[in-house]
Amino acid sequence: MTVIRELLERRQITIYFVAMLLAAVMASLWPMSPGLIDWINPALAFMLYVTFLQVPIAQLGKALTQLRFLAVLLLANFCLIPLLVFALMPLLPDHTMLRLGVLLVLLAPCIDYVVTFAQLGRADARVLLAATPVLLIVQMLLLPVFLKLALGEQFGVYIKAGPFLDAFLFLILIPLLLAGATQYLAGKNRRWAQIQTGLGLAPVPATALVLFIVVAAVLRQLEPALDVLWRVLPVYVLFAFLAPIIGWMLARQARLAVPLRRAVAFSSATRNSLVVLPLALAIPGALPLLPAIILTQTLVELLAQLVYVRVLARWGQNEQE
Repeated sequence: MTVIRELLERRQITIYFVAMLLAAVMASLWPMSPGLIDWINPALAFMLYVTFLQVPIAQLGKALTQLRFLAVLLLANFCLIPLLVFALMPLLPDHTMLRLGVLLVLLAPCIDYVVTFAQLGRADARVLLAATPVLLIVQMLLLPVFLKLALGEQFGVYIKAGPFLDAFLFLILIPLLLAGATQYLAGKNRRWAQIQTGLGLAPVPATALVLFIVVAAVLRQLEPALDVLWRVLPVYVLFAFLAPIIGWMLARQARLAVPLRRAVAFSSATRNSLVVLPLALAIPGALPLLPAIILTQTLVELLAQLVYVRVLARWGQNEQE
């Protein structure tokens, strides 16, 4: 079981690209059911459930006693990275929907596969995993604030409270409570312990399933938005280059241990594209532009992770770890 899990985690980027390619081929050859888009949220909820299941929720308070690390992680993701995103906005055309898509995806730190990438990059993945519920809750609270600052009066036209509340309930609170209940039962019952162990293999396949559904559901609608992708690519590439440096420098100034610095760098650079997608789809007139913008960021990020797991693993290697 452990060998299979490690193999899935090592090959996850390949698995994700294969899932997206297979979905693209199938959507090109056969018409997909319009109802497929309704499966995005259930698939996301399952993905987050199995992700939270990896967090020892009963020991979450103890794991988060590294308050300095948590403070640096929050400062990087919710102060410095938003400043970077706002600084990149002038590089985009004066198009509200386009900017909204970029803001949605770049302002939200990842809470799922970043943990595995951090582990592959010799970061302290344990404390980053423990911090994932905090990152998700804080971003759901602050994302509307950041969007209001960026969009001004147009904020109310595009952003409604309902989708954010639904996302918090169905994508955060319920999966977190179910994961805690599963862990509790696993501690009391052998069968539930076996179920929890089996679900330990699920995070990578669950993420691949989400990517497959998203691409299969929206691919046919993306063609009118393809010219937009060239406008957002430079911003995504610049972000992928600058964000980990900002996270690393802040963590070094805070004198965190080297594995913790790498964790902050990975978190600063990796975004929550899959979780914000339902929020984007709830925006009036979202199709086809917003899914195209978000999926493009996902592709750029997965390619960047191939670099991060090699380059960030070398940062600070001459210091005491």
